[in-house]
Amino acid sequence: MNSTLSDILDFLGNLGEPLLLDGGWGTQLQLRGLETGQHPDLWNLTNPDKVKEVALAYVNAGSNIILTNTFGSARFMLQKHNAADMVKEINRAGVEISKQAAAGKAKVFASMGPSGIVLMMGAVSEDEIYAGFLEQTSAIAEAEPDGIVIETMSDIVEASIAVKAAKTTGLPVAVSMVFDSGKNKDRTMMGVTPEQAVEKLTAAGADIIGANCGQGVDGFIPICQRMKAVTKVPIWMKANAGLPEVKDGKTFYSQTAEDFAEKAMQLLEAGADFIGGCCGTTPEFIAAVRKRIDERQ
Repeated sequence: MNSTLSDILDFLGNLGEPLLLDGGWGTQLQLRGLETGQHPDLWNLTNPDKVKEVALAYVNAGSNIILTNTFGSARFMLQKHNAADMVKEINRAGVEISKQAAAGKAKVFASMGPSGIVLMMGAVSEDEIYAGFLEQTSAIAEAEPDGIVIETMSDIVEASIAVKAAKTTGLPVAVSMVFDSGKNKDRTMMGVTPEQAVEKLTAAGADIIGANCGQGVDGFIPICQRMKAVTKVPIWMKANAGLPEVKDGKTFYSQTAEDFAEKAMQLLEAGADFIGGCCGTTPEFIAAVRKRIDERQ
């Protein structure tokens, strides 16, 4: 049975307690053999056991909500990997894998990422974008996750279209923007502010609103505060493990799990209701945050 937003918020039996999300997925799959250029979501069909290992690692780290390996499972992205006819199979498998890993210990929110298409260029219409997202959300809903999260969005128009498609499922819908541009890194690539995001996404029907990726926890704190100041909708925050660095041609994050967890507590003070990690974060990061949350009780 699908969860309502109230079910999610009541999951811990205490509305005042933050819900812990999971961390990064891409690097975890790479550690298990995903090669550069391979589409991670295809692993739902070809390497389900390895995908399940990632999901299970976050459940064991203490996540209350884990995501699914379906970030790029809309037709727009799959067609780049000659898999546009596999939308239903890949999305259903992704949800089922995470549900198996959660085993009732955590809730599952199905991940949806951006289309990769710039709407303002006019190559694809808004109706076509909606149809693509609707196809994905319909496939997701058949596998009965507890919710949907539309994440890593920069274009508020595209994000709103995705929300409207996701809302047809009757599932709780979270939507998360990337604020990594502007002088203070407080705007999306398209120039959207936290306040504008809240206004537009609330109008579109989002149940939970927030931010992910783009920067570390320090930059998320004022964004969270600004969102919290203009809405009563629950706030979702998944920061990176600080800023990426490059050494010997490889990107890495130097922030430690302990430092991330300490700063995450500041994010909770800023008003976050859901908190987790994005790029550079691992199950160790989530376990460190779990420990700090438990110590607060």
